[in-house]
Amino acid sequence: MSYGTTLRDEVRSPGTTPLIGIYDMYSASVVARHYDGFFVSGFGFAASHYGLPDIGFIAWPDMVAFVERLRLAFPTHHLLVDIDDGYVDPEVACHVVQRLERIGASGVILEDQKRPRRCGHADGKQVLPLEEYLEKLNLVLESRQDLVVVARTDATEESDILRRAEALAATDADVVLVDGVRSVEWIKRIREVVGDKPLLFNQIAGGKSPRLSLSELTELDCQVAIYSTPCLFAAHAAIDSALTDLKRSDGRLPEFVASEGIGVQRSTELLEKNISRHHPARESVTV
Repeated sequence: MSYGTTLRDEVRSPGTTPLIGIYDMYSASVVARHYDGFFVSGFGFAASHYGLPDIGFIAWPDMVAFVERLRLAFPTHHLLVDIDDGYVDPEVACHVVQRLERIGASGVILEDQKRPRRCGHADGKQVLPLEEYLEKLNLVLESRQDLVVVARTDATEESDILRRAEALAATDADVVLVDGVRSVEWIKRIREVVGDKPLLFNQIAGGKSPRLSLSELTELDCQVAIYSTPCLFAAHAAIDSALTDLKRSDGRLPEFVASEGIGVQRSTELLEKNISRHHPARESVTV
């Protein structure tokens, strides 16, 4: 299976392709019941793997190991991986991209932020000089075989947003992402400067971008939508609620109704589907 080509074809097909942010193997297991595309969110991975904010703590070997586990459990799902700034150094970025492609990632997102980096919807972001980012991006593009590469800018000044979006669209990157877009009008302006290059839209609860449906994004000619944190934030709320109730009831678990609740059996059945020997044989990834 050529994972990059499969995702690339999906992106070029009619409509907007949703990729759901997952933060660990369990969240991916639940998402897999509903969607066929994952986004390996840097925000979610930093939170779940380190218990730290998304400001540059991720070590690339940890991300590669996570993606390897994902691919073994989910051999047919799209896997778009957030590699932040390529872990600073262009040579490291190229190495990580090649490693990810060999273990079956479908694509990566490479941003133009400089350290200290921030979540794309946070204040205080700084970007590399455009020429420096383009050099890194082009090295990554030369290093990949089939992997989808999303070129991302975190520019915040209006003239710089359009200048960078146009420059990114002129490269061999497959998709362009302008993170933290604040309005529908700005999506339209960005679409004008990127021409026919596929456009990715990132929306996150409490972020800077408007809440838009897939139908609305299709009308705006956005080919991909990533949802970085719905699973992480839902888990946060559900765990907090469950433990509040447990404390209130003096440690007595709520009454369990098998047809409605999640218990040992339903959880185990979900996880058993991830055992690799249960999956049909597939073609090896070659690069």
